[in-house]
Amino acid sequence: MNWGTSMLQLLKRYWAVIRRPSVHFSLGFLTIGGFIAGILFWGAFNTAMEVTNTEKFCTGCHEMRDNVFAELKSTIHYTNRSGVRAICSDCHVPHNWTDKMARKMQASKEVWGKIFGTVDTPEKFDAKRLELAQHEWARLKANDSLECRNCHNYDSMDFTRQSQRAQNMHSTYLANKEKTCIDCHKGIAHQLPHIPPGVGPSDSPGQVVPAPVAMAKP
Repeated sequence: MNWGTSMLQLLKRYWAVIRRPSVHFSLGFLTIGGFIAGILFWGAFNTAMEVTNTEKFCTGCHEMRDNVFAELKSTIHYTNRSGVRAICSDCHVPHNWTDKMARKMQASKEVWGKIFGTVDTPEKFDAKRLELAQHEWARLKANDSLECRNCHNYDSMDFTRQSQRAQNMHSTYLANKEKTCIDCHKGIAHQLPHIPPGVGPSDSPGQVVPAPVAMAKP
């Protein structure tokens, strides 16, 4: 008897045991027990998901803590007069459950980046900055800046407290849905990467793209 046949027989025996009615426990007990086990599993699962959304978890590796998180600290999304702080997950993880799960699966690729040291030095991070930024810009463009709209509501905007340029942009491009938030606010929480001539986005009117940083010669 080969290994495959013996394994098949073993699986059949296990399946027969699982299908056999319980001798010691009633159907009601098993149903209630399964229900309670499901609640415990769901609670543990959601707790784990919430842990992965915390600022402490997101900045647990030096790649994030020393680069993008350090940049966030200098912006109005981190410190402002109203005391409302946006953390990483507010801008990078959708709030509704289905989109959140899809985003979590997509972000699992970052584990491989950590293992293989894709951006584990400032030099490597700067080299990948444009590519990483373009991925997020495209994602937010595709979902109509969903994470931005979780906090910012067009209908609640007080145009009288905005600059003339902001009034014109919002009342025109947002009103007719020609643009979405990320089109004009790409550098709102992190430094803009240098974008080579001819590669710059055409959907960011008036946005200044930084020049490349000159490397010091030895």
